[in-house]
Amino acid sequence: MTTRFSCTGCGKCCTDHHVPLTLAEARHWAQSGGQIIVLLEAFLRDGEGPASLRLPPEQQEHARRRSLPVVCGEAPAFVSITFAAFNQGRCRNLLADNRCAIYEERPLVCRIYPMEINPHIPLRPQAKECPSEAWDSGPALIHGGRLVDSQLAALIEQSRQADRDEIAAKGLICTQLGIRTAALKGDGFTTYLPHGAAFLQAMDAVERQGAVAADEAGQAWSLHIPDPELAERLAQTGAMLEALLGNDCVFISLRRAAA
Repeated sequence: MTTRFSCTGCGKCCTDHHVPLTLAEARHWAQSGGQIIVLLEAFLRDGEGPASLRLPPEQQEHARRRSLPVVCGEAPAFVSITFAAFNQGRCRNLLADNRCAIYEERPLVCRIYPMEINPHIPLRPQAKECPSEAWDSGPALIHGGRLVDSQLAALIEQSRQADRDEIAAKGLICTQLGIRTAALKGDGFTTYLPHGAAFLQAMDAVERQGAVAADEAGQAWSLHIPDPELAERLAQTGAMLEALLGNDCVFISLRRAAA
């Protein structure tokens, strides 16, 4: 079976989507006046927590490699940190004719679209917002279950590697910004919109410290669990829970979205 793809220029992928960024991309985005959104989710080590929200064994290795080992109360945990371009409505770089104003310098994730970064999420055309004609013609994207374009495959691996290499620095930047509360993976995200100057100052401070040598393991984080029943079950693991969020943080429920 062959999956084909040809961009129609509809602009839907550039509208109302927060675009994950590498550290260099996040710095450039903030320096150019763009808003950064920080998205956080965590899972407990060794499969603890509600069975309905546990990661399947085959996904745990991928998730751990791109997450920060921390301590949440008495429970060891992993926190995934994403710095993304905040796009409410059309991307700030999307021109009136739906062309990208920074096409030659667009973020890595934009270059990879419509492919998925997570190796455990298959490409499903019906899950994308592209019009059906985008999949009717164009060059072969996937043939026989394999990605055809080797350069695209290299970009996907580059994105995955950046997630792994930059997680320690992201954790230190969050420390500089006073961010220490994550949502439970599968339940939702805690999200922060740091002021651009504060975000850049935090990045500069971490760069001066030398994030490569820094060890964030063992740092104290908390979990925000808005559902009382889920919070009660999770408390049995010894995890530290954060009942209320500050004004700078918003919880996005994945379960509500799925419902």
